[in-house]
Amino acid sequence: MENGAAFFDLDRTLLQGASGPVISEALRQMGVLSDRTIPGEGLVYRVFDAIGETLPAMALTRSAARFAAGWSRTAVREAGEIVAERLAETVQPFGRLLIDEHRAAGRPVVLATTSPYDLVAPLARALDLDDVIATRYGESGGLYDGTIVGDFVWGPGKLAAVRSWAARHKIDLGASYAYSDSVFDAPLLGAVGNPIVVNPDPRMRLMAIARRWPQRYLDVPSGVPKVAGWEPQRLLQGLMRPELLPFVRWDLVDLEKLPRTGPFILVANHRSYLDPLAIGFLAGRVDRAVRFLAKKEVVDAPIVGPIVRSMGTIRVDRGTGSAEPLEAAAEALNGGEAVVILPQGTIPRGEAFFEPVLEGRPGAARLAKSTRVPVIPVGIWGTEKIWPRAARLPDLTNVSDPPTVRMRVGDPVELKYRSERTDTDRIMRAIEALLPAEARKRRTPTAQEIVEATPPN
Repeated sequence: MENGAAFFDLDRTLLQGASGPVISEALRQMGVLSDRTIPGEGLVYRVFDAIGETLPAMALTRSAARFAAGWSRTAVREAGEIVAERLAETVQPFGRLLIDEHRAAGRPVVLATTSPYDLVAPLARALDLDDVIATRYGESGGLYDGTIVGDFVWGPGKLAAVRSWAARHKIDLGASYAYSDSVFDAPLLGAVGNPIVVNPDPRMRLMAIARRWPQRYLDVPSGVPKVAGWEPQRLLQGLMRPELLPFVRWDLVDLEKLPRTGPFILVANHRSYLDPLAIGFLAGRVDRAVRFLAKKEVVDAPIVGPIVRSMGTIRVDRGTGSAEPLEAAAEALNGGEAVVILPQGTIPRGEAFFEPVLEGRPGAARLAKSTRVPVIPVGIWGTEKIWPRAARLPDLTNVSDPPTVRMRVGDPVELKYRSERTDTDRIMRAIEALLPAEARKRRTPTAQEIVEATPPN
């Protein structure tokens, strides 16, 4: 047995929360459940979404087989088709990408869940999974008989069911992957060679740390952590209110041109170390997180680096010419994210800072060609008044008459995808058009201006 498989839990793993509300609604629609809501049902699901599986909840889940005695298996299967239609679109974006990655690597992808087989098998088919391991209810004469056939697929029972499946299909668990949020799936995670903890419940988080199991969330790119369900960038955006940033005045125009949903590439000029903060503020106004491509010198910095990485920043080592940064950016876009590229690559220094014609690198055009997502230009002006190139730190003391940071959002750049150089020029001209008139006039800077635009020694 040399080949491995990938086993995915469903609730709070492939899905962000519980499938229970959708399942209950589908069963009511098919007349299997009465129209009356079970007292406390909503609370049970909210608790599950917040802290994951509990022993009392799973005891109720196990007793559901007795509760289902007398139900028509045909009606439940039809409810499963309704469930599949409604849940397939809510599978977390990076969960879908993981499924595709495993499939491309030749691994069978299997749904392994405690939920009843007849209710989730249609979802597995809708996701084009290779198989499903789930709790099976006994049947007699087309009606459920109140028993469970085989393992109750939870905790040790899930591991037993997976081992049985792997033996039948000649799968090596040592070469396999397992994804789950629940501490009760620790037996399965401990049995595979590649355990990945997804959206961990509080106890699983501690176990993952103790056992050094990787942790990730499937609604954000790999490597982005969360605190109490919130990613750091979202928390920071919540704090970036104008009244809490008294050292800057914001002048933002045409924010409605930033897509509220779906992938796009944001391109902007680069004038200051403050630019990422300004772009993050801009994105926060439309409730979007953004993923920056940043030089390795920033991402690897001792103090700033971990903070930058926690924001989902993509590391770029320009000296290697590696395609990995653009591949990571494309993955983020495929997951519905917004990616930020500053095509100039770095802040122009000295006299070059005042050059009205912006020069850009081809990364944004190359990424746009491979993904065909919109490229949205933004013109930034004034950030250098708060954090000039010559300063090691920003000036946050001027609160009586703070500088104005001017940002303009443009229409998507019309690209032809034939020449990276030509498309890069189109991108840079679109950014230039969003800058104030003074930015587009060639002039001779003063000696003091050149000093301020030159990095400190």
